[in-house]
Amino acid sequence: MPAAHPKEFREDVVAVARRGEASIAQVAKDFGISESCLRGWLKSADVEDGIRPGTTRQESEELRELKKRNRLLEQENEVLRRAAAYLSQANLKLGQSPK
Repeated sequence: MPAAHPKEFREDVVAVARRGEASIAQVAKDFGISESCLRGWLKSADVEDGIRPGTTRQESEELRELKKRNRLLEQENEVLRRAAAYLSQANLKLGQSPK
């Protein structure tokens, strides 16, 4: 897999492509990237700029963090649920009178 291009490079290429002075194919060729790569960058830039509907990078990162936090809270909840059940059973055994 080829190395990722720096963010500044991608932003510059997108800016040149958006000017519309040359075709997508020509801009891609001039910068040494594939046409499909440039189209992907343009699509991502449109989403980031609010031109096209979609999930921005910031929203994706926030969603990932929230899902991670949710998993942790669910695990903590399960531990507390089990502890409460265990203590409830222990309390019942202590409260019973001997026969």
